[in-house]
Amino acid sequence: MAQKSQTGGTGKNGSSLLYCKSDLKEESLQWVTEPLKDQVLLVLSMDNTCSTSSFDMELCAEKLKALGVQVPLDQWKDLIQDGVLKPEVRRYMFYNSRAFQIAIAVIFYMSLWTNLYSTVQLSSFGRSWVSSVLVTLAAVAVTVLVILVIDRRQRKINVNTDVRLAAVNEIFIKHSLILGITDVLEGPHNILQLWFVHFSPERCLRALSSHLTHLQSTAQAGLRHRLDKLCVVMEAAVQPDLGTEDEEAPREESPLLSTGENLNKKPVTCNELLCLVPEGPPEAMAQQLLVIFSGFYVRLLVTGQLPGAVAGGHLEHSTVPCLCQFIQTTVLDSHQGWFRGR
Repeated sequence: MAQKSQTGGTGKNGSSLLYCKSDLKEESLQWVTEPLKDQVLLVLSMDNTCSTSSFDMELCAEKLKALGVQVPLDQWKDLIQDGVLKPEVRRYMFYNSRAFQIAIAVIFYMSLWTNLYSTVQLSSFGRSWVSSVLVTLAAVAVTVLVILVIDRRQRKINVNTDVRLAAVNEIFIKHSLILGITDVLEGPHNILQLWFVHFSPERCLRALSSHLTHLQSTAQAGLRHRLDKLCVVMEAAVQPDLGTEDEEAPREESPLLSTGENLNKKPVTCNELLCLVPEGPPEAMAQQLLVIFSGFYVRLLVTGQLPGAVAGGHLEHSTVPCLCQFIQTTVLDSHQGWFRGR
């Protein structure tokens, strides 16, 4: 969690400004001893357990303006509201929060221990203290395994949160900012935090474009195979051709009442795959990759879950990879799955 704000405050609807920093760096992600102090410019928080709370966008706009980031509020306010503050998205984030996962782990442990103990009691050796110890150890081991599986799942890009921030990151990356969202547990409350991280995209864009150009000339099929995995399922409404149906229907079978549309009838939909990185020039593809993975990168960065930096690249003396190196090592040069969500 970030340090308390130097120029913080509390806004309306339960939103608060946790951290604000005014010294911008020109180079992209030049880490020092405490990288978050130099790179995190702004952190907004809100209580996700309260349905009426929301991020105070006006307060955020004022702080960004004070930091020299001139982005009109109407360009990004609705993108954040529609991206992460819809009721169904907030419910999803709550059910995937640490608070809910801890509660599930406790319930799972108690249920597993009770079932194992009851089963052991049916055996001939089930009444000794050894059986209780064995049952406890087995329940703890299985619960820890489940927690590790959940934690590993949290390290994948989330379609319902990280990718939803791509639209707003497309705007802010032009102003050397990228956004990410995380959740923390404060007592009984699940707190959502919106992070504004300073990021200069020029060097990462050049490095990633060069890498894509190399892959296109040496491993075009493999590159396209990996990029084709970067897709999301979209619901598209199916519009029937009413004119054709009316012409084909026999006159005797035409309805006596009005053939107007039934407003209560749900539209017919079908699922379509939308490729997030379509074929195009290397620079355009690199720009799209930076935008898509920026929210995921920020989430791993501020929670300390980024993998170690690989030798080389345009950052020196860094313990964590920059965004382009992160994309190269985890997306373009691997065959693992990156997405999680609905």
